[in-house]
Amino acid sequence: MASGGVVVAVSRSAVHGFAKVNQDVVRLAAGVGVEGDVHSGMAVQHMSRRGPNPPPNLRQVHLMQTELFDELAGRGFTVAPGNLGENISTRGIDLLGLPVGTRLHLGETAVVELTGLRNPCTQIDGHQDGLMRAVLDRDADGNLIRKAGVMSVVLVSGLVRPDDAIVVELPAGPHAPLAPV
Repeated sequence: MASGGVVVAVSRSAVHGFAKVNQDVVRLAAGVGVEGDVHSGMAVQHMSRRGPNPPPNLRQVHLMQTELFDELAGRGFTVAPGNLGENISTRGIDLLGLPVGTRLHLGETAVVELTGLRNPCTQIDGHQDGLMRAVLDRDADGNLIRKAGVMSVVLVSGLVRPDDAIVVELPAGPHAPLAPV
């Protein structure tokens, strides 16, 4: 395990919407997500993915790197923690470069496991016009790069606060890159 970074902010919302409200502390519940957040649950809670037999919730906790906010500010956008619907805003970790199955130890006891990339939706443009395009990019081969954070499931319950350390634990064996979930 390696020290990776720090929690900048923690956020949640009890209702479906876009932005989440910053909190002093959130409780992550194993197998469920952020207590009190509309996206918590064992089955998927996202409005476009729910149905009579919803799939398992691989999107319990949304993490986003605040370095993206710096990049967006350089392009004329104003984005703060929670604005893009993330639960945990981080600094000092290349979240997008981590493999599937990476475990992040947050605070004293909480552990989440990365399941994939957030696939940004057009609601982002509701925050600021043009922001959807700004959180997408293309690599040298023309492949789409999604920069709007990563999704995870909670393995171990615990409290998470701003300024908590984040410890990165890479999975054993060959590493698979994150893909949209």
